[in-house]
Amino acid sequence: MSFTLIQQATPRLHRSELAVPGSNPGMFEKAAASAADVIFLDLEDAVAPDDKEQARKNIIEGLNDIDWGNKTMMIRINGLDTHYAYRDVIEVLENCPRLDMILIPKVGVPQDVYAIDMLVTQVEQYKKYEKKLGLELLIETALGMANVEAIAQSSPRVEAMSFGVADYAASTRARTVGIGGPHPDHGVLTDADESGERQYHWADPWHYALSRMMVACRAYGLRPIDGPFGDFSDPDGYKAAAKRGAVLGFEGKWAIHPSQIPLANEVFSPAAAEVEKAQRIVDAMKQAAKEGKGAVSLDGRLIDIASIRQAQALLDKAAQIKG
Repeated sequence: MSFTLIQQATPRLHRSELAVPGSNPGMFEKAAASAADVIFLDLEDAVAPDDKEQARKNIIEGLNDIDWGNKTMMIRINGLDTHYAYRDVIEVLENCPRLDMILIPKVGVPQDVYAIDMLVTQVEQYKKYEKKLGLELLIETALGMANVEAIAQSSPRVEAMSFGVADYAASTRARTVGIGGPHPDHGVLTDADESGERQYHWADPWHYALSRMMVACRAYGLRPIDGPFGDFSDPDGYKAAAKRGAVLGFEGKWAIHPSQIPLANEVFSPAAAEVEKAQRIVDAMKQAAKEGKGAVSLDGRLIDIASIRQAQALLDKAAQIKG
């Protein structure tokens, strides 16, 4: 390990993150009753300009009057380039001690986070809140991705980052109109085989962006969260995208429709067999330590101290899910 030790963000279960428009309070009760780990009540993209003020009022009323259980509650504020953002922070936070986090869209530079951190700090001091609000940052522009490592270190309030694939595609001028899925033109063509046949394999156009953001998060103790998959009529496509993220090291994925919540929870929860194997690894390494060994063989494979770190992380997640 490096001599530089990074403090880990506040631990939260974050397998599924449900987006709920603040302009549609009729959806609040259903969201509260859902199995989503995290809910963000949206004041940005899902709300028309003429509805922004009413959406704030809806959110304040909903956060105060509805029993959200142990869910992590968050609002997505409007962009810092609008005149809505500061009032989103002040009005909701001053009136909603239940709020846990703020989602900042289109973060491009560390100073964007600093600005919201300052507002939040002042509100907390004024209201004498004891709970410290967390921040989740949306990386959804070329500028944000170019500065993602610095952004990850911008404030001790930062807990997580999400990849906003739709706006990122627009920002980078990507030739796609889908949200979060593959593209038939993004692939590789194999060399011809003995019969002259060639095969075409689709590739993941978002792999680099996801990997870079994930590394920044893990390097600085944050939770990496994959963003939306736009076609909620395609559960198989959603699961494939979620599995891709899980393999890379992501902790969860957005759900833009309630039907996507159980899919995310399933993919980002360790299977019983994985938990059982992880426990066997931990037990084997404990026995090895008693015998003065640094590594042992289990099921025909070498396991060492790196193996136990992986196993313990999986066991910690299983315990978190169990509650």
